[in-house]
Amino acid sequence: MFHQICNAEHPLLTLILCGLLPLIASIFIGPRLIAILRALKAGQPVRQASKCCNAPEHQKKAGTPTMGGLMLIGLVIIGTLLFCDLSSPAVQCCLLVTCVTAFLGFLDDYAKITRHSSDGVSGRFKIIIQAIAALAVGCYLYYGAEGYGSLHIPFCGDIELGLFYIPFVMLVIIGSSNAVNLTDGLDGLASGCMIIAALAFCALPAIVGTPELSPFLLLIVSACLGFLLFNCYPAKVFMGDTGSLALGGALGTVAVCMRQEVLLVIIGGVFVAEAVSVMVQVFWFKYTRRRYGEGRRFFRMAPIHHHFEKGGWSETQVCVRFWIAALALAILGCGIASQDLYNTALSRINSAETQLRDAVEQLNALDKAIDNTFRNSLH
Repeated sequence: MFHQICNAEHPLLTLILCGLLPLIASIFIGPRLIAILRALKAGQPVRQASKCCNAPEHQKKAGTPTMGGLMLIGLVIIGTLLFCDLSSPAVQCCLLVTCVTAFLGFLDDYAKITRHSSDGVSGRFKIIIQAIAALAVGCYLYYGAEGYGSLHIPFCGDIELGLFYIPFVMLVIIGSSNAVNLTDGLDGLASGCMIIAALAFCALPAIVGTPELSPFLLLIVSACLGFLLFNCYPAKVFMGDTGSLALGGALGTVAVCMRQEVLLVIIGGVFVAEAVSVMVQVFWFKYTRRRYGEGRRFFRMAPIHHHFEKGGWSETQVCVRFWIAALALAILGCGIASQDLYNTALSRINSAETQLRDAVEQLNALDKAIDNTFRNSLH
């Protein structure tokens, strides 16, 4: 009821509350959550690969509280229930994926903590759960919502995918969820890039016609800002898979619901680069091991932020430079979306002018025919 009143009568108030309340709440909840996680010894295990990455500062992070995503995602979910239009299929899909992937991340973090290992639930189990949530979204949008079933390519138009739309949606959501998860390797890196990407997508609803997603995106931005207060270098808490899987899943679902999957690759270019670097590293290692008898690395270390760390960049340098890259890509994505909208509107105006011109010509021809008929009847 509250969200209906806010959205219908005070939309600006809704946006202001979504942009401020999670940030303010984080300031008060953060220290208490960190203290609770420390008391529960919910520390972050350092993965074995980090022990040989010539980055001894990563060893100091062992034992830093994780599962900070409980606060981050919790505030997003509560805010969505309070302020977003729950009757919107787009909001429903975003909320579903966020909840499912957050729970999956929680299971993974819990397994790591209880086993005192960097290995949580199996990768196959993660993919299965993500696939189920993404499948539900794809089927719901394709069969139960209007305007879905095609891929929009800026400046080129729409490509009808038919039933292939459903696996395409699954690919986008699963890929986005895991890409953000891979990015969450340095203090403030994932949360900072997520703020920029969500802000960029927050500007798109006014352009592409999905205003109901603006409050949801502002909730993500505000919650990430609040979390970044405690996650910036040196981090007092990590979001863990609870936060990263959910944020990535939410971002991918937003792109699907806006029909801006292509722009996701641009605006989320840092996340894409992180995921691609891992795939290239794995492929190259297996290929060279089969060809030369020993595996070789394409990057110094993957994901790619560790590559730059091993190249001599400090953790802060990597984060800030990746934020700058994310900002540049976000500006590029918004620019492409705006120009695409302009071209589409111009094309529709030209089409309408042509139709109007044809209609006028038909009316003139009809008028002449009536006039001739009238004159013939007089004779």
